[in-house]
Amino acid sequence: MELRVDRERCIGAGMCALTAPDVFDQDDEDGRVVPLTLVPTAEQEAAAREAVQQCPSGALTIAH
Repeated sequence: MELRVDRERCIGAGMCALTAPDVFDQDDEDGRVVPLTLVPTAEQEAAAREAVQQCPSGALTIAH
């Protein structure tokens, strides 16, 4: 699994950081998503997938 993050599309809702805190964080200055990894471990995959689904702006996607 590989994640793609579009910081320009991000609205700073923070659902990603709440859902997958080992994979995503938020920028202290603008609140936008900060990926901690673009290739989650097997243990992080379920939370990362949930975060992608929860993102209200569609800023997170899974590359195939």
